[in-house]
Formats: sequence, structure tokens, C-alpha cells
Amino acid sequence: MHGLGNDFVVMENMNGRIKLTPEQIIFLCDRHKGIGADGVILIETKEGADCFMNYYNSDGTVAEMCGNGVRCVAKFFKDEILPKNSTQNNFKIATRAGIKEIEYLDDATFSVNMGKPVFSHKDFPGDSMEFENLKLDFVSMGNPHAVALVEDLEKYDLPVLGSEIENNKNFPNKINFELVQEISPKEFKVKVWERGSGITLACGTGACAVYAIVRKISDAEKEININLPGGNLLMSENLNGDIIMRGPAVAVCRGMVEIK
Repeated sequence: MHGLGNDFVVMENMNGRIKLTPEQIIFLCDRHKGIGADGVILIETKEGADCFMNYYNSDGTVAEMCGNGVRCVAKFFKDEILPKNSTQNNFKIATRAGIKEIEYLDDATFSVNMGKPVFSHKDFPGDSMEFENLKLDFVSMGNPHAVALVEDLEKYDLPVLGSEIENNKNFPNKINFELVQEISPKEFKVKVWERGSGITLACGTGACAVYAIVRKISDAEKEININLPGGNLLMSENLNGDIIMRGPAVAVCRGMVEIK
């Protein structure tokens, strides 16, 4: 499955039978020797929610939250786990960053309440810092993000810069990184480096992090488009200050894989 090209190997594991090692997750995500994905999602049971998103990065590490992944989980649950005659369109998906409320909309997109941004967290020092002539602004959306507003995205070597920032000693649990270029107060172009996965075509929590930062420090409007390499996410906020992310989820193929 994928959300704007941010792709996942998704497995139904409501009986808890599947247990994966980091090496097996790395194999599944290998684009040459495995299936190929940015991460692996096991859909499991959770009291008080429709299901639990047990998410792992492509390097086998555990991740707290994935915005594109949680939309895929909602679609999988709706299409594959609910009875075929079910009319349920609202879901509570448990994650390591709490329960996310998701609504399936008439245009076949999913709207996710991603919660409030956190600007002070143990995962990063203060609310900003300078890094090689870039100003990094920090926010947590259940996972940590460093956001840099720049005039031209193409001037930056993301593979080098992203790796340096992810592994910088200032971030005890590593960090995600977004380069952001303002097109207008209604549209921002973004490139993403994900902790544990590297460059991806889209990042849901990254889009939320960008929204939180540009609303805080620029002239961004209340409803904006985040233009990612894999497509657009529509971002807004509700009256409680929760960030609302709206975008698609797509099932590509299904099959069997032998895991040793």
C-alpha cells in the first residue's frame, strides 16, 4: 500500500501470530531482494480502538507514528477486516503516539486528526538551532522533526544533509528532516528525509510538522497544500488546534512472501 508514494508492506495480524525480527523487516523492505517498501505495518488488536498500527522503519527500527501509514491502515481495516456490508466510515487507530481518529470521505480520501504539535520535547534542544547556515525549527508530531525554510529546495543535497541532521548528536533518538520552500501562503513545496528510511516521496507527520512550523513563523494560511514529491496533502486545523491531514491511501497488490 502507499500514501502519495510513501509505501508499506501491510500485514493483517489481528491474532498476533506474526513476530518479525529487524532482519526480517529489512528483508521485506529491500527493493532488490525483498518486496520493497519504506516500512512494514502489522495491523493488530488494541482495546479501545478499532486496531493498532504496529509500524517499523525500513531499517528495522520501531517508529512512533506514520501519517501516510495510518491512512493505509484505515483503508485496509475498512476494505479487508470489516464485514463487506459494513457502512463504518470513522475509525480509531491506535499508534505508539496515541489514538488517531480518521474519517473516510466521499472523494475516497481519509481525514486524520493528527493532534496538537509539541514545540518543546526531550528529542530536540529548544525550539530551534543553527546548522550549517540553516535555521532548524523543531516540532514533535508524536515523532521528532527538524524543519528548514529555504528559498530554493534544489540548492541542497538532501541525501548528505538529511543523514547529517538525522544522526546529529543533538538528537538523542535521531530526527526526521524537512526542507521547505514557500510557493505562496497557501502552498509549500517540501522534500523529506525520514529517520530510519532516508528519502521518501511523502511523509504525513512531516507534512504536519511543516504545517505547524510555517503557521508559527510565517504568513501561512489556515488551510494549505503541502506539495511533496509523491503528491499533495491538504492541511488545516480544527477549533481545538489539532492538525487535520487529508489525503489518499492506495492498495497496490497482494500476495504471499516466505520469511525465514
